[in-house]
Amino acid sequence: MVLKLLFSFFFLVSSPIWPLGDNPTIGDPFIIVNVKDNQLAFFQNGEVLHHSVATGKEGDETPIGLYTVTVKAENPYYRKRDIRGGDPKNPLGSRWIGFDANDTDGRTYGIHGTNRPNSIGYSVTAGCIRLPNRVVEALFDKVPLGTKILITDGEESFEQLARKYGAID
Repeated sequence: MVLKLLFSFFFLVSSPIWPLGDNPTIGDPFIIVNVKDNQLAFFQNGEVLHHSVATGKEGDETPIGLYTVTVKAENPYYRKRDIRGGDPKNPLGSRWIGFDANDTDGRTYGIHGTNRPNSIGYSVTAGCIRLPNRVVEALFDKVPLGTKILITDGEESFEQLARKYGAID
């Protein structure tokens, strides 16, 4: 019995679903979104990529805080309107990167593609973060489960925040 418990514990902590901790470490992938100016920055191994995004509208704001990516899906199913993945009417686009905001399981809040690329740069979503499909597809391949995502509405630069949270020197 003890051996079985030890094996289970070892499997859990060595699996990719085990959280990376409270903050990223230098070189880890790290996503920062500023809802004030609808911008996203992705840091990894000393490199940074910037993209415009769409974020939550008034009354459905994108939640501020530090979260963990817990779910990833290609051609996600849109439950609210029963729209299958890959359908051109699917507002989630081609990828879903879900995170655990507001004690959810990564299926409520996420970074996803869109079938409305003209919405990028505006606060128009139900709380999610939208990217053009081609951008979210590239990001999807670089973001493992456990990646930290910081959502802010502050004045600090992306570089200041990445340094503050330990993602860069």
